[in-house]
Amino acid sequence: MSEVVAKIQRVSRASLSHAETLTREWLPQGSRQGSEWVARNVARGDRASGSFGVSLVTGKWNDFADRNAHGGDLVSLYSYLFGCRQVDAAMAIDRRLGLGVFRWGAAPSVSQPAPHDADAHRQRLEAHAAEKAIARQEAAARARTVWDAAKPASATHPYLMSRGVPVYGLRQCRRGWLLVPLCAGGELVNLQWILPNGKKRFLKGGQVQGAYSLIGEPVAGGRLFICEGWATGATLYRLTGDPVACAMNAGNLRAVAESLRAALNGSLDLVIAGDDDRQTEGNPGRQAANDAALAVGAMVLYPKWPEGCPDDLTDFNDLYRWHRARLDSEQAGGGHE
Repeated sequence: MSEVVAKIQRVSRASLSHAETLTREWLPQGSRQGSEWVARNVARGDRASGSFGVSLVTGKWNDFADRNAHGGDLVSLYSYLFGCRQVDAAMAIDRRLGLGVFRWGAAPSVSQPAPHDADAHRQRLEAHAAEKAIARQEAAARARTVWDAAKPASATHPYLMSRGVPVYGLRQCRRGWLLVPLCAGGELVNLQWILPNGKKRFLKGGQVQGAYSLIGEPVAGGRLFICEGWATGATLYRLTGDPVACAMNAGNLRAVAESLRAALNGSLDLVIAGDDDRQTEGNPGRQAANDAALAVGAMVLYPKWPEGCPDDLTDFNDLYRWHRARLDSEQAGGGHE
């Protein structure tokens, strides 16, 4: 282990004794909730707190709305928030706390952000957040224009046919791309385009975190599923008749669940219908679904894989289509007897 790495680890361990002081300084618009510091993620332009939390016990931090934003200690948190290397972050924390891990008598071999530099960087982050807010507004306006100009989707669209689900309110542009509406706060804020070959994209700059596509209409006291992809949501709605909020990706499950927890006076029975990424290390689908369920006190549900089911299937639509193919095959075989 190199000397620099050892020093970074020493700073990481020592900083835990000052976890609340440091997080309060770095994320001043947050608040303590139990053993966590919960704040808005200024590095991603959050308008409100909710998905971003830091453990004041272990230093681990995570943004459940961004699967790439997580770390195991306060050094990595500083590095993430202020856009510097971990050694620079460790030096800044060492100087702030007066730990004496790094020597300051001579000029350090690497630069470290001074307090005024950190303030300047935070101001740049705030400016970037404002730019993102403007981009979101422009994307929402474009989404409304594109949506209004589109026609109801064809039931024979290649993507719908391949997934075995009905249209359920989707629209289709002249290019033949499906339009999936994403809403937040009761307003259309973004669109997901689905090309005939299944590739997907969002409007540039449009809101994704906390936005969702709703299939069906929630009723007070009723059940509401929250899942990842639209095809999975369409499958759940088709089989159960219960409304479904499609979060579009695993990293957005918790933000959507927290948003809908308060809907209809908090009377909804929320069920997180997670993907089972069995072939992916760490199974991010299950991890995100469990985190979302724990955050809002919801039930969690996963596909139950029968014997002989292929290992590369991950969600409820995959399971549904596999069952349908098997039944069709059995019926075709029976017809020849």
